[in-house]
Amino acid sequence: MNPSVAHAKLIATFRKAEAEAAHKFGLIKAVENKGLKAIQAAVETAAKAAKRRDSYAKKLNSLGVSLKD
Repeated sequence: MNPSVAHAKLIATFRKAEAEAAHKFGLIKAVENKGLKAIQAAVETAAKAAKRRDSYAKKLNSLGVSLKD
């Protein structure tokens, strides 16, 4: 696998993780009327998704790939 294909796959994975994290943070608003436990679960899930997103961003950064918004 050449580096550009590997980079493309990693970028695609990062984009998916980025979208997932945004969705999970949106769920926090959706469950705000469901109670404290639901909010806490949504926050924990969003934090895990953000951690995955940040991990992929770090890998891309270490490869010299810059994804500016």
